[in-house]
Amino acid sequence: MKNNSRTFACVRREQHAFTLVELLLVLVILGTLAAIVLPKFSGVSQRGRVTAAATQISTFKTALDAFEVDMGYYPKGRNGLVDLIQQPREGANWHGPYLQSDAIPKDPWGNDYLYECPGKHNPSFYDVSSAGPDGRFGTDDDICNWTLRK
Repeated sequence: MKNNSRTFACVRREQHAFTLVELLLVLVILGTLAAIVLPKFSGVSQRGRVTAAATQISTFKTALDAFEVDMGYYPKGRNGLVDLIQQPREGANWHGPYLQSDAIPKDPWGNDYLYECPGKHNPSFYDVSSAGPDGRFGTDDDICNWTLRK
C-alpha cells in the first residue's frame, strides 16, 4: 500500500497549470496577430464597396444611354435618374423602366448618387457620382463617371 501512495504523489507533482504570465503572453500574441490581420480584411471590404459604386455608375451609364436612344436626350436636372424608372411627362418614346429596381439604388454607404445634366465635368452629357466613404461630395474619395473614363 505504501508503494501505491508514492506513485500518486509522484503523478500529482508532475501536473502543471498555466501561470498568469503564460496566459498574458498568449493574449498579447493573439492581440498582435489580430492587429495585423483585421486591418487587411477591412481594406478588402472598403475596396469592394468602391468597386460596387463604380459598377452601379456603369449601370446608370447603360440605362442613361438607352434612355437617350429612345428619347433623343439625357434626363435633365438633378433628379434625372428618376426618369429611368418613371415615365417623364413628355415621354412619348419612353420604353422603360431602364433600371431593374423600383427605386434608384443608394451607394454602398447608404447615400444618394448625384446626377447632373448637363454635367460640370462632362458638359456635353451628364455627371454621375457617389460621395464615397466619407459621404461628402468634392473630396478625393468620390467615385465618378468622369474619373472612370480615364
